[in-house]
Amino acid sequence: MAGKGLALLHRRDETAHLTGRVRALSEAAELCSGRVPEPAVAEARRVVTQTDRRLAVSGAATVVALAGATGSGKSSTFNALTGTDLATVGVRRPTTSTALACSFGDDSAEELLDWLAIPRRHALSAAPDVATGLDGLVLLDLPDHDSTEAAHRVEVDRLVQLVDMLIWVVDPQKYADAALHDRYLKPLASHAEVMMVVLNQVDTLTPEQRDSCLRDLRRLLAAEGLGSAEVLGVSARTGEGLSALRSRLGRRVAEKKAAAVRLAADVTAAATGLAAASGDERVPPLPTSAVDAMTTSLAQAAAVPVVVDAVDKAWRLRGGLATGWPVLAWLAKFKPDPLRRLHLDRLGSGGRRREIDPSGVGRTSLPATTGVQRARVDSALRTLADTASDGMSRGWSDAVRRAVRSGESELPDALDRAVAGTDLDLSGHRRWWRGVQVLQWVLVAAVVAGLVWLGSAFVLAYLRLPPLPDVLWWRLPAPTVLTLGGVLAGLLVATVARIGVVVGARRRAVRARTALRRSIAAVTERLVLEPVRTERGRYDDARAALDRARGA
Repeated sequence: MAGKGLALLHRRDETAHLTGRVRALSEAAELCSGRVPEPAVAEARRVVTQTDRRLAVSGAATVVALAGATGSGKSSTFNALTGTDLATVGVRRPTTSTALACSFGDDSAEELLDWLAIPRRHALSAAPDVATGLDGLVLLDLPDHDSTEAAHRVEVDRLVQLVDMLIWVVDPQKYADAALHDRYLKPLASHAEVMMVVLNQVDTLTPEQRDSCLRDLRRLLAAEGLGSAEVLGVSARTGEGLSALRSRLGRRVAEKKAAAVRLAADVTAAATGLAAASGDERVPPLPTSAVDAMTTSLAQAAAVPVVVDAVDKAWRLRGGLATGWPVLAWLAKFKPDPLRRLHLDRLGSGGRRREIDPSGVGRTSLPATTGVQRARVDSALRTLADTASDGMSRGWSDAVRRAVRSGESELPDALDRAVAGTDLDLSGHRRWWRGVQVLQWVLVAAVVAGLVWLGSAFVLAYLRLPPLPDVLWWRLPAPTVLTLGGVLAGLLVATVARIGVVVGARRRAVRARTALRRSIAAVTERLVLEPVRTERGRYDDARAALDRARGA
């Protein structure tokens, strides 16, 4: 009892492991859909559906099919194994395209046979002596795989995909038949553990001929990847070798592993085929250079250089207005402000910063994208697509290319809004302007005072009134010092301040370029890189699911 309990526990573990692999294959099929040739995806889905259904019906039964060509003695072997005369042999073979089933033991196999769609069935609840030890076996006699009736071949092909174990019955004359080997044995090489090849009619051979045929048959199977398949020589007519065949069948039935092994082989084959169609190359991370090139191209298309130049000029203009000699600085007011002209000014009246809600940012007046810029963006998109899909199969590569361009129609508006919503940092870093401005007005006041002083002296002299007392500063008349000194000092201060304004303009331009590039990079990430990473992530998930499905 303890041994049976351990065996049952082991089978449950195997079933749980198989179920996990089936789920992984189903996941891989969904991920590969639309990226991998449909036949490979359809086969994976078929295996998932078939495995789920097989595990759900009569899990304790073992379905073994006898398959072979016309005249191989397949039906005679079926009768000999069942101890009945259920299968019609020889010239009395029926023309029906359906298989014949015989179940052993008291457990009903009706649900399983309904799933297999086999109407001709027989139950051996009280098995004859020749069938002792085969309880739980469901034995099928398939139509001839080389029948002239297409319906017969279709039925064989259908059941070959569904049964737990296959026994190919061959005869000494046609055991090397290319139709059998090319159509069935070679494609099923991965199922060698649940296949057996029986050489029938060995009673017609001498011992030397028998050994030679069996040796040649094993050589052929090994060359086709079926070296682990069991090979037996039997005679359905005389009964030779049948006891060994029953013994091996009994062992397979008692182990109750044939179904799981067959299904696991199906899952492995389907996963291997899907992996071959999908591609198994590990894709490297997106290189920073490709991402930077994409951002640079979009920045060019968004007229970032124009904005940076406008920031430089606007800072110089505004700095000149604030720190220049007031007598002449007012002339600069007639010059257009580059940022206001582009609708990128974020300063309100009085130089105060005006906050802008990014969701309500309007259109700018930036120059339209030129053909050259559009060509550069298109080239950058193609380069990024090639880099991102390097090493992928055609279907996945095409999916990545579609992902790269999925947001292309949104790019113009998104770039324009990104530029319009970028804080160009022009509201700060200007306190010293106020100090210079105050100094300039003090100097203007000095000039005005000097002029008034000189004017008063001129008026008094003209009216022949007593003159004002002489006041000398540095041996020069004070009014003259105030007037000329104020003018010269104002011009000197404006010149020195101009140097500071130019240096500040360059810094503001550099920072504006960085801020704008950051905004453009966010657009690149959202509309270009994110779809690409999603598609590449799907590819990686598919690879991981296929590895799990293959039991890796």
